[in-house]
Amino acid sequence: MDRNNRKTIRVGSRKSELALIQTKFVISQLKELNPEIEFEIVSMTTMGDRVLDKPLPKIGEKSLFTKDLEVALLSGTVDFIVHSLKDLPTVMEIGTTIGAVLKRDDPRDALVLREDCKEYQLDSLPSKSFIGTSSLRRTAQLKRKFPNLQVSDVRGNLNTRLKKLDSSNSTGDNTNTNYSGIILALAGIQRMGWEKRVSQIIDSDVMLYAVGQGALAVECRLGDDFILELLEPLHHYETVLQVVAERGFLTRLGGGCSAPVGIRSTVCLTKNVMSLDGAVWSLDGSEALQCSSSAELADKKVIQSHIDQYRGEDGEPPKKCPYKQPRQFVGVTPGKISYLDLDAALKLGTELAENLINKGALDIMNTAKDIIHSTIK
Repeated sequence: MDRNNRKTIRVGSRKSELALIQTKFVISQLKELNPEIEFEIVSMTTMGDRVLDKPLPKIGEKSLFTKDLEVALLSGTVDFIVHSLKDLPTVMEIGTTIGAVLKRDDPRDALVLREDCKEYQLDSLPSKSFIGTSSLRRTAQLKRKFPNLQVSDVRGNLNTRLKKLDSSNSTGDNTNTNYSGIILALAGIQRMGWEKRVSQIIDSDVMLYAVGQGALAVECRLGDDFILELLEPLHHYETVLQVVAERGFLTRLGGGCSAPVGIRSTVCLTKNVMSLDGAVWSLDGSEALQCSSSAELADKKVIQSHIDQYRGEDGEPPKKCPYKQPRQFVGVTPGKISYLDLDAALKLGTELAENLINKGALDIMNTAKDIIHSTIK
């Protein structure tokens, strides 16, 4: 890797406190491996940050939290971007790729309650209590499993949403929704150091999480070998397989980041098995379809044999090999991860989606999309 001409790497990030914490974490990991390189953060707001008076699905734009950053990436203003992976569309912007997926933090959702409601959990909250979320996935599952609760949209970054919760009160003497609690991604709360605010970690048996939730992704320009090689050591094997399966699942369903779709994935290395659970819901939660499946991963000896096919006598990849001109797996550059396992993960996600489609999933999702589109002015 020629480091002589690129001593400073510019890193794109959203301006929120959480986004900057995540970006600084990625930089710290890279700095440990490359102490001679300097990193400069270039922060900016995205459309998703600027438009706060509408629910996300009603804004009517794709890539709400990524497009502005990707414009900077493709123009050369930044060299790579750090994202919460769940914000990245399954179809990447032309000319970009996910160069690294870091080890996943806990992907589950968490309930954060108002101070005077802290003794409750979802199944014990008083009837008609308001729960805030901007996610169609969470909304559908709440309405299905806790029909006694009311769900209300709440927008903004983590700080803003917590302020809205804390400014609520039980007497209803203000003009805003009086939230008893809000649901957030547990990983984000933990990265902010706010674990004490968590009233309940919602098990995935109760609420399936979003595709990619809990994982950080680093997006860079496709073909930027310097940056791709820089990022490759951050790739986490199990997480990459989970992400490829989950994004393959969502891609086949044709859903976006805010579609009423949930997932759960596990990788058991001792048994070389990967499992996947996926579901779709109607917006009101009255209809639901869920399927599960699993797949065997390749034996490690087979993987090594597969890798060795592309190496020369000196052990280095030849110039025109998959490592240098990698195939993309739902937008993810494989790095040194075996294509055999990536193919197995992608097939698992795609076939699970096919099972749901055969049961009528697209009808449920299309109805949901029609309702959303009809409300966009």
